[in-house]
Amino acid sequence: MQRAHLAGLYAITPDWSDSYRLLSATEAILEAGCRILQYRNKTASDCHRQEQAVALRGLTRRFDALFLVNDDIDLAEFCEADGVHLGENDGELRAARQRLGTGKILGASCYQNVQLAVSAIQAGADYVAFGSFFPSTTKPHAHRAPLALLVEGKQIGGGAVCAIGGITQDNASPLIQAGADMLAVLSALYDASDPAQAVRQFLSFFQEAS
Repeated sequence: MQRAHLAGLYAITPDWSDSYRLLSATEAILEAGCRILQYRNKTASDCHRQEQAVALRGLTRRFDALFLVNDDIDLAEFCEADGVHLGENDGELRAARQRLGTGKILGASCYQNVQLAVSAIQAGADYVAFGSFFPSTTKPHAHRAPLALLVEGKQIGGGAVCAIGGITQDNASPLIQAGADMLAVLSALYDASDPAQAVRQFLSFFQEAS
């Protein structure tokens, strides 16, 4: 079951137009042990996004990693992704679940709202994402989420809990200790001088907590 693999480090791609740079960094991240990848690009053309998504899908197959697409079910289907992640304004979750069927993964952004998470799980989401826990360069104006939110999220049951927003090697451990099944990380991986080493450091935090 794919859902059994919704744990650990969850890499999210940056808005890089340079596909060679994107694929090179992602290959290093996957080779180092990351087994969940989300393609997120808000700036590229549809054609460029299709090209990048298909190439990344190939990499994730090579490393037996899950591949999800952010906010675009059409693109997820085009590149044969394992699932899709939707924000609050990116479509109705129940309709998305019906379209995806039972074999694909559906993730939902729930920000700082436990009730959103309850509704998402009831609508068929496999995991819920809370954040932003720390200042983020991707979403600098996002509201902060308290660690207690992860504890509450775990109590809902029925789906995995993901923490997102400004996560680095310096602040990751408390999130795992509070109950995060997954840590969604972008800048601390893709902007690292050694992405592979960054992956290994994050994975060690999960190993320590197990």
